[in-house]
Amino acid sequence: MQYRKFGKLDWQPSALGFGCMRLPTVNGKSGNIDQVKVTEMICRAIEAGVNYVDTAYVYHEQKSEIALGKALQGGYRERVRIATKSPIWLLNESADFDRLLSEQLQRLQTESIDFYLLHALNRDSWTKIQRLDLLRRAEAARADGRIRHLGFSFHDNLETFKQILDGYDAWDFCQIQYNYMDAAAPDGTEGLHYAAARGLAVVIMEPLLGGKLALDLPATRPLWDSASQKRKPADWALQWLWNLPEVSLVLSGMSTLEQVEENLNSASVSGTGMLNSAEIELVNRVRDVVKSLSPIPCTSCEYCLPCPNGVNIPRNFDVYNRVAMFDIIDDCRNEYKRFIPDGQKAAACIQCDECLSKCPQQIPISTWLPVVEEVLGLNRPYLTSI
Repeated sequence: MQYRKFGKLDWQPSALGFGCMRLPTVNGKSGNIDQVKVTEMICRAIEAGVNYVDTAYVYHEQKSEIALGKALQGGYRERVRIATKSPIWLLNESADFDRLLSEQLQRLQTESIDFYLLHALNRDSWTKIQRLDLLRRAEAARADGRIRHLGFSFHDNLETFKQILDGYDAWDFCQIQYNYMDAAAPDGTEGLHYAAARGLAVVIMEPLLGGKLALDLPATRPLWDSASQKRKPADWALQWLWNLPEVSLVLSGMSTLEQVEENLNSASVSGTGMLNSAEIELVNRVRDVVKSLSPIPCTSCEYCLPCPNGVNIPRNFDVYNRVAMFDIIDDCRNEYKRFIPDGQKAAACIQCDECLSKCPQQIPISTWLPVVEEVLGLNRPYLTSI
């Protein structure tokens, strides 16, 4: 395992962090975590040198922290730093911060959380944090040892990111979505540099854009095959991030032991400045191709769930996007009709728009869902834009 600098802190994280948002489940139910597989995967990663594990209060229907706490028994807790998050949108008064933190400590079976994040900050939640005086609550928790380091995860524009970062001078780290696709947007790259220049550790989430950058796309395969150094698409995406000195660690939400092994192998040969100019240009060319393939920029983060009417929004978007990626509309129509329950299909959307404010990607969900139903359910012509 390779280790990296973590901002101003005197500690080195593993290049790879274990994300607990996409753990293996039983019968495909998010809250029904397969504890045996989770424990095997997490312990394998720790044995290989991973020392940072990330979860959140809301992941897997509030079961992820519990599963992680169980997996870290038997001496594994002492070998890793735990990161988890305060769900700001669930806090109605200042005291809720401490109430939920206490619950998280119990779930994780630990006396202290090493890295505590204010979860999914944006302009509105930053205003709420100030109104409820939550930073004072967080400082008290840091002072008495319930948490050790304070940071935030972020989903908004660059202006808001700078406002949050500059609005509090005691941040230790931040967590942002970044990958070689996001690099095409100036906000993503500038935000990375802005935080790193101020001494914050920068943790990367969605390095594979919800798994999309791990796919063996027919349109990009010739480009990858042209490289002198042969790598799988996921490895290229991870190495591109580890090549950047501003990146402190890369989180991967792993769902199988095979994914753990592949990511461990990638991390073992990672490092800043490892890619040459030709390889960086190759990734840029792949980016241009991939950018044109997926019309809906959904990362399957599930922040839009639960839908009040039961629609499985990420599942619908995933099937729809794969039409463009692989040109397999008949297969995708079959999957939509046979394997997505009627109550979870796009057709069940009632246009309540409750999901719109929750989407980190700012996708016009209620506009796209009727298109998904038209194309996949009613066999109408495929659309790549709305």
